[in-house]
Amino acid sequence: MPGFTGVAFRARPEAGHYELFYIRPGNSRAEDQAMRNHSVQYVSEPGFGWEKLRRQWPFIYEAYADLKLDEWTKVKIEVRGRHAELYLNGSENPSLIVDGLKGEDLEGAVALWSYSGEEAYFSNLRITNAKPEPVENGGEVAGTWDVKYASDAGRYAGTMKLVRQGSTVVGVWSGAFGPDQQVSGVWRNGYVELTFGGTWPEQPGTVVATLTGWIDGDSAKGRMKVEGRADGPWTAVRKK
Repeated sequence: MPGFTGVAFRARPEAGHYELFYIRPGNSRAEDQAMRNHSVQYVSEPGFGWEKLRRQWPFIYEAYADLKLDEWTKVKIEVRGRHAELYLNGSENPSLIVDGLKGEDLEGAVALWSYSGEEAYFSNLRITNAKPEPVENGGEVAGTWDVKYASDAGRYAGTMKLVRQGSTVVGVWSGAFGPDQQVSGVWRNGYVELTFGGTWPEQPGTVVATLTGWIDGDSAKGRMKVEGRADGPWTAVRKK
């Protein structure tokens, strides 16, 4: 087995909800490049397991790292607000960055994690408290938003007018990818997943765009993809 050893954080007492970084040293030495790209991974249980994140957002929540079997791996995790970084073996450069943690808890326990039926060893665990970031849950998505999308295919912009009823969000997108495109999605305690159709600007063809991320006051940010065309971060500001 390629190994499953990690550290969970913001865990609830019943252990059903938590964020998690874990490493898979065996994958790091695989001859298959896809497996190598699964060397370090992030998940958020119970709603965002590895399969969902990998299928919906390839290459975003996992990465390659140079790991060795049967040797100690030094791990450091830094968590600030909705942002977390994983550092390995004393490197000043993170091996994996998650900007927009999927879990809704902003505090909780730390736990040692391993896969059932495998052995994992931990030593010299240290936890250092940091000043909390000024973010809180429950951000309201309703309103008119100016959106900027910095994708790997170029920069795009538009306006979203959104209405929320319970956990359901509907609205209209106008801008890049076309005017008056119908938006639909869900809201969960400030976290949103939104989808709309449109037309790709550079080449003819219908596309589907998906945005996920967090609302914090009158600003928002997250990840956006235009299926088969582009991927990258989005930011938004609510119009007054």
